[in-house]
Amino acid sequence: MAATRRDLIALAAAGLAAPALVRHARAADVPRFALGVASGTPQADRLVLWTRLTGIDLPPQVAVDWELAEDEGFARIAARGTETAEAAWAHSVHAEPGGLDPGRGYCYRFHALGQTSPVGSTRTAPAPDAPATLRAAVASCQRWDHGEWAAWRDVAERAPDLVLFLGDYLYEYASPPSAHRQVDGPQLRTLADYRERYAQYKRDPALQAAHAAAPWVVIWDDHEVENDYAGDWGTTLQGAALLQLRAAAYQAWWEHQPVPKAMRPQGPHARIRHRLDWGRLARLHAVDARQFRSPPACPPWLKAGGAGTVDAADCPALFDPARSLLGAEQEAWLAAGWDRTRPWNLLVQTTLVARASRGPVAWPDPAHRTGRYWQDGWDGYPAARERLLRGAAERGLTGLVTLGGDIHAHVAADLKADFGDPDAPVLASEFCTTSISSRGAPQAWWDGYRRDNPHLRWARSDRRGYLWLDLDERRLQADAMGVQRPLDAASPVDRLARFQVLPDRPGVVME
Repeated sequence: MAATRRDLIALAAAGLAAPALVRHARAADVPRFALGVASGTPQADRLVLWTRLTGIDLPPQVAVDWELAEDEGFARIAARGTETAEAAWAHSVHAEPGGLDPGRGYCYRFHALGQTSPVGSTRTAPAPDAPATLRAAVASCQRWDHGEWAAWRDVAERAPDLVLFLGDYLYEYASPPSAHRQVDGPQLRTLADYRERYAQYKRDPALQAAHAAAPWVVIWDDHEVENDYAGDWGTTLQGAALLQLRAAAYQAWWEHQPVPKAMRPQGPHARIRHRLDWGRLARLHAVDARQFRSPPACPPWLKAGGAGTVDAADCPALFDPARSLLGAEQEAWLAAGWDRTRPWNLLVQTTLVARASRGPVAWPDPAHRTGRYWQDGWDGYPAARERLLRGAAERGLTGLVTLGGDIHAHVAADLKADFGDPDAPVLASEFCTTSISSRGAPQAWWDGYRRDNPHLRWARSDRRGYLWLDLDERRLQADAMGVQRPLDAASPVDRLARFQVLPDRPGVVME
């Protein structure tokens, strides 16, 4: 198996002692760590280590030893332990070493069935009262059959402190015959289907390298279950049938992500929201934008395939304040956790927050609802968006930056409580990352959005890639990174634009 990151992540050294309990030796030559390793959810004193055993003849339970070391040679062991990989959970492993040093880099590996995994690099968050900087990659939307993953290769080589993945880790669709590369199997409908799709994705060497290079913070969006689903409303299934699908999808997501045991779902329910403090620099708020959201206000019942777009004048329910994208409980959790002691609050969520009307919006008459809106984003929940932004402003936050994906375009935007008022104050800054590989809308669409929505400061939909963040206490710098050739795994990746935000001055500034 190839090294996961150039000069930083090596294969486990040969000749190491096997774990104490080794069984099924006749299958010792079958690769047991074919899906790689990963780490995530880093705190100042703990984190999560992940792998999943693979291959034939796996017994119902397998003892998996893990090691966390201060050096690549594993001479200085910081923590070690044994987890039981169970067939009921796809032989996945979620080890949670604690008592670690804050702000420190570590290497880790696993042993099972006579084999040793590749080595991964990870790190803990800085101590809550420690000065800190942060270099993070922000990514979403990696549809297998739309292209190669040169973006992940580039992320791994840059060795970030943290990777923020904002949803659509996989897609549920079958591949059309003309696809660049085919996914295995039909549209996902069962737990076995989801597991097979995750396994196919995780065999990609670039994705494995990015997982092994740094800890990840992971949330889900719609395609981990079904396109545009909201609560128990789906585009092809609703009610009990959608919840049954959700249970299978949520379980497979947990089995394949470096998230803690506390996030393990109970049927169709799971709690994935969490916070992460990065020293005294930033607080990250990671939220679930699917499980608790209200269904579309005016769903296109006669059209399958998604939540659709609506004309505001034809859909007064769109503006109902009872509707929520996060759900009332999660809205309250988020509002109660804003941090005024750190210069930055980063909202880790799934999609575009800023208004993106398809057509001009009348102002100043607030009763004259105009514009056309995509219901699956925050435009489908304008009252909830206003609550979020006004609530943060009332807490005195100035360094609020929302991070999103989903739209397959790089977007930089200023956020207001009232987007219709050109004199309304800017309350926060926004960056949406383009997709790792999923195709984007024509650039002409986004040029039109910018004409009708002047708070959208910049948008680029013709390039795949990721967002690179570099933060300190004085400024946040955001680089929009773009893959030159999306069908080439070896494609160069270059910077398309650079922006800055100051912690005491909301709004994006293009360099």
